[in-house]
Amino acid sequence: MQSFKPGMALAVLGFSLVSSLSAQQQNTPASASSSSSSSSSETSTTVAPAAADKPKPDDASIKVSVNEVIVPVTVTDDKGRFVSDLDKKDFTIFEDNKPQTIRFFTRERSYPVVIGFLLDLSSASTIHWKNFQAATTELVQTLLPGDPKYSGYLIDYAQDAEVAVNTGTDPEPIVEKIRKLKPGGGSALYDAVYLACTSRKLVKGEPIEPRRVIVIVGDGHDNASKHSLNEVIELAQRNLVTVYCISTEAFGFTNASTDNLVRLATETGGRVVYPLGDVYKDTDGYLSHPSDDGNYSLTVGTGAYRSAVDTKMYHAVADIAGEVTMQYIIRYVSDNPSEKSYRNVKVVVDLGNVKVRARHGYYASTATP
Repeated sequence: MQSFKPGMALAVLGFSLVSSLSAQQQNTPASASSSSSSSSSETSTTVAPAAADKPKPDDASIKVSVNEVIVPVTVTDDKGRFVSDLDKKDFTIFEDNKPQTIRFFTRERSYPVVIGFLLDLSSASTIHWKNFQAATTELVQTLLPGDPKYSGYLIDYAQDAEVAVNTGTDPEPIVEKIRKLKPGGGSALYDAVYLACTSRKLVKGEPIEPRRVIVIVGDGHDNASKHSLNEVIELAQRNLVTVYCISTEAFGFTNASTDNLVRLATETGGRVVYPLGDVYKDTDGYLSHPSDDGNYSLTVGTGAYRSAVDTKMYHAVADIAGEVTMQYIIRYVSDNPSEKSYRNVKVVVDLGNVKVRARHGYYASTATP
Protein backbone atom coordinates (compact mmCIF):
# COMPACT_ATOMS: atom_id res chain seq x y z
CA MET A 1 0.00 0.00 0.00
CA GLN A 2 1.31 3.38 -0.92
CA SER A 3 0.73 6.40 1.24
CA PHE A 4 1.48 10.08 1.41
CA LYS A 5 4.60 11.15 3.18
CA PRO A 6 4.20 14.00 5.69
CA GLY A 7 5.39 17.26 4.20
CA MET A 8 5.87 15.74 0.71
CA ALA A 9 5.82 18.51 -1.86
CA LEU A 10 2.84 17.26 -3.78
CA ALA A 11 2.31 20.74 -5.12
CA VAL A 12 4.63 19.34 -7.74
CA LEU A 13 2.53 18.30 -10.64
CA GLY A 14 5.16 16.24 -12.41
CA PHE A 15 5.09 12.65 -11.30
CA SER A 16 8.78 11.80 -11.54
CA LEU A 17 8.96 12.77 -7.87
CA VAL A 18 6.15 10.50 -6.76
CA SER A 19 7.45 7.57 -8.77
CA SER A 20 11.01 8.01 -7.54
CA LEU A 21 10.00 8.47 -3.93
CA SER A 22 7.66 5.49 -3.90
CA ALA A 23 10.19 3.18 -5.56
CA GLN A 24 13.05 4.17 -3.29
CA GLN A 25 11.37 4.47 0.08
CA GLN A 26 8.73 1.75 -0.22
CA ASN A 27 10.19 -0.62 -2.83
CA THR A 28 6.79 -0.84 -4.48
CA PRO A 29 5.64 0.08 -7.98
CA ALA A 30 5.10 3.78 -8.45
CA SER A 31 1.49 4.87 -8.14
CA ALA A 32 1.41 8.13 -10.03
CA SER A 33 1.77 8.97 -13.70
CA SER A 34 1.06 11.97 -15.81
CA SER A 35 -2.38 12.39 -17.34
CA SER A 36 -2.55 12.09 -21.08
CA SER A 37 -4.23 15.49 -21.20
CA SER A 38 -1.59 17.16 -19.07
CA SER A 39 0.48 19.96 -20.47
CA SER A 40 4.22 19.36 -20.53
CA SER A 41 6.24 20.85 -17.69
CA GLU A 42 9.77 20.87 -16.36
CA THR A 43 10.33 19.48 -12.89
CA SER A 44 13.69 19.59 -11.18
CA THR A 45 13.94 16.90 -8.52
CA THR A 46 16.73 15.83 -6.19
CA VAL A 47 16.07 12.75 -4.08
CA ALA A 48 18.83 11.23 -2.01
CA PRO A 49 19.31 7.44 -2.36
CA ALA A 50 17.31 5.40 0.10
CA ALA A 51 19.35 3.67 2.76
CA ALA A 52 18.80 0.06 3.76
CA ASP A 53 18.02 1.11 7.29
CA LYS A 54 15.74 3.92 8.36
CA PRO A 55 17.53 7.11 7.30
CA LYS A 56 18.63 9.70 9.78
CA PRO A 57 17.20 13.21 9.36
CA ASP A 58 20.35 14.42 7.60
CA ASP A 59 20.67 11.36 5.37
CA ALA A 60 17.95 12.19 2.88
CA SER A 61 16.01 15.18 1.68
CA ILE A 62 13.57 16.05 -1.04
CA LYS A 63 14.32 19.23 -2.95
CA VAL A 64 11.76 20.12 -5.56
CA SER A 65 11.40 22.97 -8.01
CA VAL A 66 7.79 23.21 -9.07
CA ASN A 67 6.38 25.05 -12.04
CA GLU A 68 3.01 23.45 -12.91
CA VAL A 69 0.06 24.25 -10.68
CA ILE A 70 -3.46 22.80 -10.58
CA VAL A 71 -6.31 25.01 -9.33
CA PRO A 72 -9.89 23.69 -8.99
CA VAL A 73 -12.35 26.61 -9.21
CA THR A 74 -16.02 26.95 -8.21
CA VAL A 75 -18.13 29.83 -9.55
CA THR A 76 -21.58 30.73 -8.20
CA ASP A 77 -24.01 33.56 -8.90
CA ASP A 78 -25.45 36.01 -6.38
CA LYS A 79 -28.06 33.42 -5.34
CA GLY A 80 -25.51 30.68 -4.73
CA ARG A 81 -26.31 28.75 -7.90
CA PHE A 82 -23.45 27.10 -9.76
CA VAL A 83 -22.29 28.83 -12.94
CA SER A 84 -21.19 25.97 -15.19
CA ASP A 85 -21.09 27.42 -18.71
CA LEU A 86 -17.94 29.55 -18.58
CA ASP A 87 -15.02 29.19 -20.95
CA LYS A 88 -11.26 29.53 -20.61
CA LYS A 89 -11.40 33.14 -21.83
CA ASP A 90 -13.58 34.10 -18.84
CA PHE A 91 -10.81 33.32 -16.34
CA THR A 92 -7.66 35.17 -15.35
CA ILE A 93 -5.26 33.67 -12.84
CA PHE A 94 -2.60 35.53 -10.87
CA GLU A 95 0.37 34.25 -8.91
CA ASP A 96 1.73 36.79 -6.45
CA ASN A 97 -0.23 39.42 -8.43
CA LYS A 98 1.42 38.43 -11.71
CA PRO A 99 -0.91 37.12 -14.47
CA GLN A 100 -0.24 33.55 -15.61
CA THR A 101 -0.98 31.76 -18.88
CA ILE A 102 -3.61 29.03 -18.52
CA ARG A 103 -2.25 25.90 -20.21
CA PHE A 104 -5.11 23.50 -19.41
CA PHE A 105 -8.79 24.14 -18.80
CA THR A 106 -11.81 21.88 -18.39
CA ARG A 107 -15.35 22.11 -17.08
CA GLU A 108 -16.02 18.39 -17.49
CA ARG A 109 -18.31 17.21 -14.69
CA SER A 110 -16.90 13.69 -14.64
CA TYR A 111 -13.36 14.82 -13.89
CA PRO A 112 -11.72 12.10 -11.72
CA VAL A 113 -11.58 12.73 -7.96
CA VAL A 114 -10.55 10.98 -4.75
CA ILE A 115 -12.80 11.94 -1.82
CA GLY A 116 -11.98 11.47 1.83
CA PHE A 117 -15.03 11.33 4.13
CA LEU A 118 -13.98 12.44 7.64
CA LEU A 119 -16.71 11.69 10.19
CA ASP A 120 -16.84 13.20 13.70
CA LEU A 121 -17.64 10.55 16.34
CA SER A 122 -17.10 12.79 19.36
CA SER A 123 -19.69 13.06 22.12
CA ALA A 124 -20.85 16.39 20.68
CA SER A 125 -22.30 14.52 17.68
CA THR A 126 -24.66 12.41 19.78
CA ILE A 127 -27.75 14.66 19.65
CA HIS A 128 -28.08 14.69 15.87
CA TRP A 129 -26.07 11.56 15.16
CA LYS A 130 -28.76 9.78 13.13
CA ASN A 131 -29.20 12.82 10.90
CA PHE A 132 -25.51 13.15 10.13
CA GLN A 133 -25.05 9.41 9.82
CA ALA A 134 -27.77 9.40 7.16
CA ALA A 135 -26.38 12.52 5.46
CA THR A 136 -22.86 11.05 5.25
CA THR A 137 -24.26 7.82 3.82
CA GLU A 138 -26.19 9.74 1.17
CA LEU A 139 -23.13 11.82 0.33
CA VAL A 140 -21.00 8.69 -0.11
CA GLN A 141 -23.59 7.08 -2.37
CA THR A 142 -23.92 10.29 -4.40
CA LEU A 143 -20.21 10.91 -4.90
CA LEU A 144 -19.19 7.26 -5.38
CA PRO A 145 -21.57 6.01 -8.09
CA GLY A 146 -19.43 3.00 -8.95
CA ASP A 147 -17.61 4.83 -11.74
CA PRO A 148 -13.85 4.09 -11.63
CA LYS A 149 -13.21 7.83 -12.02
CA TYR A 150 -14.48 8.34 -8.46
CA SER A 151 -12.69 6.87 -5.44
CA GLY A 152 -13.23 7.41 -1.74
CA TYR A 153 -12.14 6.45 1.75
CA LEU A 154 -13.47 6.87 5.29
CA ILE A 155 -11.68 8.27 8.34
CA ASP A 156 -13.55 8.45 11.64
CA TYR A 157 -12.32 10.40 14.60
CA ALA A 158 -13.12 10.71 18.29
CA GLN A 159 -10.34 10.47 20.90
CA ASP A 160 -8.23 9.03 18.08
CA ALA A 161 -8.44 9.10 14.29
CA GLU A 162 -8.28 6.02 12.10
CA VAL A 163 -8.59 5.04 8.45
CA ALA A 164 -11.78 2.99 8.80
CA VAL A 165 -12.09 2.10 5.10
CA ASN A 166 -9.22 2.58 2.68
CA THR A 167 -9.40 4.03 -0.82
CA GLY A 168 -11.66 2.28 -3.30
CA THR A 169 -14.41 2.85 -5.87
CA ASP A 170 -17.14 0.76 -4.19
CA PRO A 171 -19.31 2.82 -1.79
CA GLU A 172 -20.75 -0.19 0.06
CA PRO A 173 -17.80 -0.86 2.43
CA ILE A 174 -17.91 2.78 3.51
CA VAL A 175 -21.71 2.77 3.88
CA GLU A 176 -21.67 -0.43 5.92
CA LYS A 177 -18.98 0.94 8.22
CA ILE A 178 -20.87 4.19 8.77
CA ARG A 179 -24.00 2.25 9.76
CA LYS A 180 -22.06 0.47 12.53
CA LEU A 181 -20.39 3.55 13.99
CA LYS A 182 -21.48 5.14 17.28
CA PRO A 183 -20.33 8.50 18.68
CA GLY A 184 -18.58 9.02 22.00
CA GLY A 185 -15.32 10.48 23.28
CA GLY A 186 -13.06 13.36 22.37
CA SER A 187 -12.31 14.94 19.01
CA ALA A 188 -9.07 14.48 17.04
CA LEU A 189 -10.07 16.42 13.92
CA TYR A 190 -6.59 17.62 13.00
CA ASP A 191 -5.17 14.10 13.29
CA ALA A 192 -7.93 12.94 10.92
CA VAL A 193 -6.89 15.52 8.31
CA TYR A 194 -3.27 14.48 8.85
CA LEU A 195 -4.15 10.83 8.19
CA ALA A 196 -6.02 11.81 5.02
CA CYS A 197 -2.82 13.42 3.71
CA THR A 198 -0.35 10.76 4.86
CA SER A 199 -1.78 7.32 5.55
CA ARG A 200 -4.26 6.14 2.96
CA LYS A 201 -3.83 4.26 -0.29
CA LEU A 202 -3.09 6.39 -3.34
CA VAL A 203 -4.81 6.19 -6.70
CA LYS A 204 -2.74 6.21 -9.87
CA GLY A 205 -2.48 9.70 -11.33
CA GLU A 206 -3.01 11.82 -8.20
CA PRO A 207 -3.14 14.78 -7.78
CA ILE A 208 -3.89 15.72 -11.41
CA GLU A 209 -6.27 12.92 -12.42
CA PRO A 210 -7.78 12.28 -9.98
CA ARG A 211 -7.69 15.44 -7.89
CA ARG A 212 -8.07 15.35 -4.09
CA VAL A 213 -11.01 16.37 -1.91
CA ILE A 214 -11.80 15.98 1.79
CA VAL A 215 -15.34 16.32 3.19
CA ILE A 216 -15.48 16.80 6.97
CA VAL A 217 -18.75 16.07 8.76
CA GLY A 218 -18.17 17.60 12.19
CA ASP A 219 -18.30 20.76 14.29
CA GLY A 220 -14.64 21.81 14.02
CA HIS A 221 -13.85 21.15 17.68
CA ASP A 222 -10.54 19.47 18.53
CA ASN A 223 -9.33 18.47 21.98
CA ALA A 224 -7.30 15.33 21.30
CA SER A 225 -5.01 15.80 18.29
CA LYS A 226 -1.25 15.51 18.28
CA HIS A 227 -1.10 17.87 15.31
CA SER A 228 -2.05 21.55 15.12
CA LEU A 229 -4.48 23.40 12.85
CA ASN A 230 -1.70 25.34 11.14
CA GLU A 231 0.23 22.15 10.53
CA VAL A 232 -2.61 20.32 8.81
CA ILE A 233 -3.64 23.36 6.74
CA GLU A 234 -0.11 23.53 5.36
CA LEU A 235 -0.10 19.76 4.80
CA ALA A 236 -3.39 19.94 2.91
CA GLN A 237 -2.06 22.79 0.78
CA ARG A 238 1.13 20.90 -0.01
CA ASN A 239 -0.89 17.84 -1.01
CA LEU A 240 -3.30 19.88 -3.18
CA VAL A 241 -6.32 18.86 -1.11
CA THR A 242 -9.55 20.89 -1.21
CA VAL A 243 -11.48 20.73 2.06
CA TYR A 244 -15.28 20.95 2.35
CA CYS A 245 -17.22 20.80 5.61
CA ILE A 246 -20.76 19.98 6.71
CA SER A 247 -20.97 21.53 10.15
CA THR A 248 -22.73 19.51 12.85
CA GLU A 249 -23.14 22.56 15.06
CA ALA A 250 -26.76 22.59 16.22
CA PHE A 251 -29.10 25.60 16.30
CA GLY A 252 -28.75 27.68 19.45
CA PHE A 253 -25.28 26.38 20.33
CA THR A 254 -22.12 28.43 20.10
CA ASN A 255 -18.86 26.82 19.13
CA ALA A 256 -15.56 28.63 19.42
CA SER A 257 -14.12 26.08 16.98
CA THR A 258 -16.34 27.07 14.05
CA ASP A 259 -13.52 29.21 12.65
CA ASN A 260 -11.37 26.07 12.42
CA LEU A 261 -13.63 24.62 9.75
CA VAL A 262 -13.74 27.95 7.94
CA ARG A 263 -9.94 28.18 7.84
CA LEU A 264 -9.54 24.58 6.67
CA ALA A 265 -12.04 25.18 3.88
CA THR A 266 -11.25 28.68 2.66
CA GLU A 267 -7.46 28.29 2.67
CA THR A 268 -7.73 25.18 0.48
CA GLY A 269 -10.45 26.46 -1.86
CA GLY A 270 -13.50 24.79 -0.27
CA ARG A 271 -16.36 26.00 1.92
CA VAL A 272 -18.53 25.16 4.94
CA VAL A 273 -22.29 24.55 4.97
CA TYR A 274 -24.38 24.79 8.16
CA PRO A 275 -27.53 22.64 7.79
CA LEU A 276 -28.62 23.09 11.42
CA GLY A 277 -27.59 26.71 11.83
CA ASP A 278 -31.01 28.13 10.95
CA VAL A 279 -33.11 24.99 11.04
CA TYR A 280 -35.95 26.75 12.88
CA LYS A 281 -36.09 29.79 10.63
CA ASP A 282 -39.01 28.58 8.51
CA THR A 283 -40.47 26.14 11.03
CA ASP A 284 -43.91 27.12 12.28
CA GLY A 285 -44.24 26.73 16.01
CA TYR A 286 -40.77 27.73 17.19
CA LEU A 287 -41.02 30.73 19.50
CA SER A 288 -44.18 31.81 17.68
CA HIS A 289 -47.16 30.08 19.31
CA PRO A 290 -47.49 29.92 23.11
CA SER A 291 -48.42 26.40 24.18
CA ASP A 292 -50.97 25.55 26.84
CA ASP A 293 -48.06 24.74 29.15
CA GLY A 294 -47.09 28.40 29.14
CA ASN A 295 -43.94 27.76 27.15
CA TYR A 296 -42.89 28.33 23.55
CA SER A 297 -42.35 25.14 21.64
CA LEU A 298 -42.81 23.29 18.40
CA THR A 299 -46.35 22.10 17.99
CA VAL A 300 -46.39 18.48 19.13
CA GLY A 301 -47.08 15.91 16.44
CA THR A 302 -46.69 18.17 13.43
CA GLY A 303 -43.31 16.76 12.42
CA ALA A 304 -42.24 20.29 11.51
CA TYR A 305 -38.86 20.03 13.22
CA ARG A 306 -37.96 16.67 11.69
CA SER A 307 -39.08 17.89 8.28
CA ALA A 308 -36.97 21.05 8.61
CA VAL A 309 -33.89 19.06 9.63
CA ASP A 310 -34.33 16.58 6.77
CA THR A 311 -34.72 19.41 4.27
CA LYS A 312 -31.62 21.21 5.53
CA MET A 313 -29.58 18.00 5.45
CA TYR A 314 -30.72 17.25 1.91
CA HIS A 315 -29.65 20.70 0.74
CA ALA A 316 -26.30 20.37 2.56
CA VAL A 317 -25.54 17.10 0.78
CA ALA A 318 -26.62 18.58 -2.57
CA ASP A 319 -24.45 21.67 -2.01
CA ILE A 320 -21.30 19.69 -1.24
CA ALA A 321 -21.92 17.17 -4.03
CA GLY A 322 -22.36 20.09 -6.43
CA GLU A 323 -19.14 21.71 -5.24
CA VAL A 324 -17.16 18.52 -5.82
CA THR A 325 -18.59 17.66 -9.24
CA MET A 326 -19.12 21.09 -10.82
CA GLN A 327 -15.67 22.63 -10.60
CA TYR A 328 -13.56 24.09 -13.36
CA ILE A 329 -10.02 22.72 -13.45
CA ILE A 330 -7.23 25.13 -14.40
CA ARG A 331 -3.56 24.31 -14.77
CA TYR A 332 -0.79 26.76 -15.49
CA VAL A 333 2.98 26.70 -15.68
CA SER A 334 4.34 29.26 -13.25
CA ASP A 335 6.76 31.84 -14.63
CA ASN A 336 7.28 33.35 -11.20
CA PRO A 337 11.05 33.65 -10.52
CA SER A 338 10.46 34.16 -6.80
CA GLU A 339 12.32 31.88 -4.40
CA LYS A 340 9.44 32.04 -1.92
CA SER A 341 8.16 28.64 -0.87
CA TYR A 342 4.51 29.73 -0.62
CA ARG A 343 2.95 31.49 -3.61
CA ASN A 344 -0.37 33.36 -3.45
CA VAL A 345 -2.92 32.48 -6.12
CA LYS A 346 -5.98 34.48 -7.17
CA VAL A 347 -8.57 33.53 -9.78
CA VAL A 348 -10.69 36.28 -11.34
CA VAL A 349 -13.84 35.93 -13.43
CA ASP A 350 -14.68 39.20 -15.14
CA LEU A 351 -18.45 38.91 -14.81
CA GLY A 352 -20.82 40.78 -12.55
CA ASN A 353 -22.40 39.23 -9.47
CA VAL A 354 -20.39 36.03 -9.33
CA LYS A 355 -18.38 34.53 -6.49
CA VAL A 356 -15.20 32.60 -7.19
CA ARG A 357 -13.77 29.98 -4.82
CA ALA A 358 -10.28 28.59 -5.35
CA ARG A 359 -7.24 27.73 -3.28
CA HIS A 360 -5.45 30.77 -1.89
CA GLY A 361 -1.98 29.52 -2.82
CA TYR A 362 0.42 26.62 -3.02
CA TYR A 363 3.89 25.58 -1.89
CA ALA A 364 6.33 25.76 -4.78
CA SER A 365 9.27 24.05 -3.16
CA THR A 366 10.32 22.35 0.01
CA ALA A 367 13.18 20.55 1.63
CA THR A 368 12.07 17.95 4.17
CA PRO A 369 14.01 15.31 6.11
